[in-house]
Amino acid sequence: MDERWLNRLQEATRLTAQGSVMEATALIQRALRKDPPVIAAKVASLDGAAPIEGVFHVVDTDTVLRGEVLVDTPPYRRARGTFPVHEVPGFIDGTYRCAAGSRSYKLYVPGGYQGQSLPLIVMLHGCTQQPDDFAAGTQMNGLAEKHSCFVLYPAQSGEANSHRCWNWFKEADQMRDSGEPAILAGMTQDIVRQYQIDSRRVFVAGLSAGGAMAVIMGTTYPDLFAAVGVHSGLPYAAASDMTSALHAMHHGKSHQGACLQGWKGRPTIVFHGDQDKTVHPVNGEKLAKQAESALRAKAKVPIDYPPTSRRQGKVRHGHRYTVTVYPHADGRPMIEHWLIHGAGHAWSGGSRKGSFTDAQGPDASEEMLRFFLEQSPS
Repeated sequence: MDERWLNRLQEATRLTAQGSVMEATALIQRALRKDPPVIAAKVASLDGAAPIEGVFHVVDTDTVLRGEVLVDTPPYRRARGTFPVHEVPGFIDGTYRCAAGSRSYKLYVPGGYQGQSLPLIVMLHGCTQQPDDFAAGTQMNGLAEKHSCFVLYPAQSGEANSHRCWNWFKEADQMRDSGEPAILAGMTQDIVRQYQIDSRRVFVAGLSAGGAMAVIMGTTYPDLFAAVGVHSGLPYAAASDMTSALHAMHHGKSHQGACLQGWKGRPTIVFHGDQDKTVHPVNGEKLAKQAESALRAKAKVPIDYPPTSRRQGKVRHGHRYTVTVYPHADGRPMIEHWLIHGAGHAWSGGSRKGSFTDAQGPDASEEMLRFFLEQSPS
């Protein structure tokens, strides 16, 4: 028992050294709830100590946590209800396999999780990124801790794409039950089943290639995802191969792509920098219009009803921005398009600890989570 406490504190020390203070705090809080006197004494003894390295994984209920890899049964293989909630580090590894292929992932479990039904956000990284980098840059784990949400970070493999881009431009990866959408949907459904996830509050968001893939997921699996967040991405079926992908990225969508007839669409929040030289900002505008058309058709209401609204804002010592809101009939935002003036190809309001971030913009992570939770059922 004593060794488990020490291992938790070692992990908290490592997280703090990496700058993941909120995750470290959550880990210590969980330990304190279990045995306050023992942990308080060990926290004092480790004060000022050098970081202790360790790799931690979720283990079965009859296995002791140690500072090494011990688990050979990943969490998605366990029966529902057997997850050891008191033994969970904040950020855990896993792998999902299905007929369409396999991908590794990282899952953030909020500190207050005790088996209750919570939302899930699926975060799709951009090219050359990986889950740890994307989590550090977006700071979504800290917000998830604050609002009690799970966050799933699928990892693209180098075998599937040499730059670790999601293959949003391939027609086989733009369809339901095919390619990467099938893998990502299956992974999400597995997490929903294995943890007490509220299936009505599952959301997907991404950056760049991950943003384009988030659009595909919301389009092909509207029954799984309640809303979509897109940062520096592209409309659905904007390309069918590498040549049309490059054209769409630099000039906007010209390829007609897959047929949108019957597309139900999902509420969508879009962020794009107006100085983006990698993915032209016209893509953000076209994406918002595409999502609006689908949702208006689904609701059988005129394209201009209710009317859109527009507001201006500015981050103190940072970028100006324009927000265009397309509302539901009940007044809730159905589509939000955030145009960040002066920003390039980077996650708005992100941390410099991650790649492709711009700390001077409005906080895209905070606004996306706010938008997602506004779509949630009461």
